[in-house]
Amino acid sequence: QVQLVESGGGLVQAGGSLRLSCAASGRTFSSYRMGWFRQAPGKEREFVASIFRNGGSTFYTDSVKGRFTISRDNAKNTVYLQMNSLKPEDTAVYYCAAQVSRLGTVVASSSYDYWGQGTQVTVSS
Repeated sequence: QVQLVESGGGLVQAGGSLRLSCAASGRTFSSYRMGWFRQAPGKEREFVASIFRNGGSTFYTDSVKGRFTISRDNAKNTVYLQMNSLKPEDTAVYYCAAQVSRLGTVVASSSYDYWGQGTQVTVSS
């Protein structure tokens, strides 16, 4: 069982920055691919970014490329999402997820075994 706890969300003006953190339980965190997803009101959950086990490979959805950076610290069992140049359309609940045993493309939520409870990010115009 893996537990994920997100933090760092909040209210920020457009153009501002936030850094989300996701702390994971488990002794084998370094073996998990980690991802960030988000869900805006009335919309489906969408992929934001993912990072491979050793942190050497990252992948982003087009709308956040150049603005968001995913990283991980395996010594701290933590994955981060640095969000810069935030836009009102980035407003959503952000979830981190761990791919432990499932297979599948990193952009699909069904590929992830465990999820955090989510943290709200609100960007005002």
